[in-house]
Amino acid sequence: MSESINVTLKVWRQNGPGEAGRFETYPLENVSTHASFLEMLDILNEKLINTGKMPVAFDSDCREGICGSCGLMIDGQAHGPDRETATCQLHMRRFSDGDTITIEPWRARSFPILKDLVVDRSAFDRIIEAGGYNSINAGNAPDANAILIPKIDAEAAMDAAACIGCGACVAACKNASALLFVSAKVMHFARLPQGKPERETRVARMVAKMDEEGFGSCTNTTECEAACPKGISFSNIVSLRRESMRAQCSGRSTR
Repeated sequence: MSESINVTLKVWRQNGPGEAGRFETYPLENVSTHASFLEMLDILNEKLINTGKMPVAFDSDCREGICGSCGLMIDGQAHGPDRETATCQLHMRRFSDGDTITIEPWRARSFPILKDLVVDRSAFDRIIEAGGYNSINAGNAPDANAILIPKIDAEAAMDAAACIGCGACVAACKNASALLFVSAKVMHFARLPQGKPERETRVARMVAKMDEEGFGSCTNTTECEAACPKGISFSNIVSLRRESMRAQCSGRSTR
């Protein structure tokens, strides 16, 4: 494999949320195949700055696949062609010399574009806020670890807790549904004894907030699971529906 490749980038540029956007094309030469996708964008921005042009705005933070801020739509796929890989962990060796790469922001009404590839995902924060806090006092770590939890429940809760809130599930869904994200956050606590006191109210409030924020309904195509960089299972959505029914039947869903 060649150590460097030449690529053509078609990048979405938009000056602000109230302005029209457009694609701009940038040729980029001698890109190291060892560079990450975001490092490639850094190289592009250096080139733009050196020629007196505005750099491309995009989100990033940890660049270790943990924080979820790096989400981009790459050639029509959330986070790009690799399964269970965040954009920051995607490397240029995944592309070939001469490729044209189309880069867009998440496309969802509930994720308004702020500038170029940056979107406002604060709707996720408001959904989590609606879920509230756990009232149970588990004490310090040794005390919490003393609470016996069945292995199957502990593993399922930790799998759900792996969600990094990047929004790929929303971007991949044709209805811009946030159910995979919400179900992961709900089921993380629903499977643990610490989350039991607010079990019914939590799911009711988070689902209601999700609807209020304008996210669409589930399409049942499981594209959200395929796009998720952490491999969050669609089965969480099935479990969320059971939790919602439980809350409605208990009569405590709005307490």
